[in-house]
Amino acid sequence: MTITFDRPARLNAMTQGLKRDLIELLTAIQLDDGVHVVIFTGSGTAFCAGDDLGAYHEDDPTTVARIGPGHNSEIGTVTALRVYSQALTLAVRNLDKITIAALNGAAVQTGLSLALACDFRIASDNAKLGSATLRFGLLPDEGGHYLLLQHLGLARTIDFLLRAKFVTAQEALDLGLVTEVTKAADLMSRAHSLATELAAGPQVAMRLLKRAIYSAAETDFTTSMNDIALRTGIADHHPDAREGAASFSEKRAPQFNKPPTRPQH
Repeated sequence: MTITFDRPARLNAMTQGLKRDLIELLTAIQLDDGVHVVIFTGSGTAFCAGDDLGAYHEDDPTTVARIGPGHNSEIGTVTALRVYSQALTLAVRNLDKITIAALNGAAVQTGLSLALACDFRIASDNAKLGSATLRFGLLPDEGGHYLLLQHLGLARTIDFLLRAKFVTAQEALDLGLVTEVTKAADLMSRAHSLATELAAGPQVAMRLLKRAIYSAAETDFTTSMNDIALRTGIADHHPDAREGAASFSEKRAPQFNKPPTRPQH
């Protein structure tokens, strides 16, 4: 599945309504067995240039409680962040399906955090990445500081954020912020090629491993060992494991993700 941010005139900057819709869409994707891989990209010249500071509430949700006209109080700011901005970053990071950010242009603030929350990041050669919050005297409050720390380490995160850096696609590759860089004309074909490769893999084992890797990044060695042992109890007894063994002995390509057979009554 491809999700395209489609506000090119505003460089695909996010509004409250868009964040709400994305959270709901990702919830539906999580529960849809037909979706194996999700690609995020933008229309026009940007991936996502952050929050739309001039029109953040132009499409306020009408079906859920409104956060108000803005962050007009201390508790209002905390609530808005937890319900929308941080919840969106978490929705991407917590998605069990494999995620790819196809960075067609600028990925700034919220856009950068969404990209870093994905499992893979393919950047076109004209993409640029940055936080930029300090240029407005603001903080990377959607979780960007945490994600950058995981990708860059302490010293580089301090340098990146406190100096409000913007980096090119090649610089981002050198830093480890993106997985690969490709020509702009080849971006989506490369993203779809990777998605096809990943979708053919054993989805249950891949999702269990994805969660185990993220868990290991945030826990101690013993806890991560116990965690993957429990996940292995599921993977080892899944039909894909039997198919993997059979295809190896029969010297053929495995055919994973076959629908489960239901007992006849």
